[in-house]
Amino acid sequence: MIAALALVMALQNAPIDWESLAPLPYRAPPVVTGEMQAFVQREVAARKCPVAPAGGQSVTIDVAVLVDASDGIRTSIPRAIQCPTVEQYAAALVAGFARNNLLPRTTPSEQWYKTSLTFTWK
Repeated sequence: MIAALALVMALQNAPIDWESLAPLPYRAPPVVTGEMQAFVQREVAARKCPVAPAGGQSVTIDVAVLVDASDGIRTSIPRAIQCPTVEQYAAALVAGFARNNLLPRTTPSEQWYKTSLTFTWK
């Protein structure tokens, strides 16, 4: 626990090179439900978060995920979009989606990956 906290703190001080991270190897792609979309829509409206138009409204959050040697999720870190509630929600969803849902890896050590979640509503 302390090691994971120290790792997160170190990453907050150093920028993540998002382009160099490999995609998170999901076994089955995550499904963002209507309830998840509605929660994000409410948070965006309440906190006046920036959104990108996409035939309605949408928010995409990139998340870096540290996978340990036994394919467990050590931590997930969202990319800042000026909407902390939605950022943390996305990071928690990604950790849940990835748990027991990753393809077997050939890397016998910890490795960082990236994924994105898009929430869209009209």
